[in-house]
Amino acid sequence: MEDRSSLKAVGWARTLPLHSGAKAARDWTRAHLETLGWTRTAPELVDSIVLIVSELVTNAHVHARSTAQLILTCDEGCLHVTVHDADPGLPRPRRPGTDSPGGRGLLLVDALAHDWEIHRCPRGKDVIACFRPPAHPSAA
Repeated sequence: MEDRSSLKAVGWARTLPLHSGAKAARDWTRAHLETLGWTRTAPELVDSIVLIVSELVTNAHVHARSTAQLILTCDEGCLHVTVHDADPGLPRPRRPGTDSPGGRGLLLVDALAHDWEIHRCPRGKDVIACFRPPAHPSAA
């Protein structure tokens, strides 16, 4: 009898110090999404994921003044993009101004992710954005 209670998942993690840029996070994420076949099957979704990774890592570096821990976990139902930083303060959505480039990060997360949440941790916080895989993802 097959055990259907086990969850099949694959994951990757990377530390992005303050001196590293969001480009490193974007390139690293895109490379892992390519291994899942998503760059072929869902290029628009990949672009959305990469944009959200860039926003969350930038938020960790700029607002939390912290190293960012970027974790990608793909299971049968969702790609979980987690960015951890050392600041326990929760981000507050703000109205973007016409004269300011900032204030749009969480609005983008809300618009592009299928779901998202923030959790306080003993040493900071996690911002988690979830993206549903394309209809016919390649085997991981």
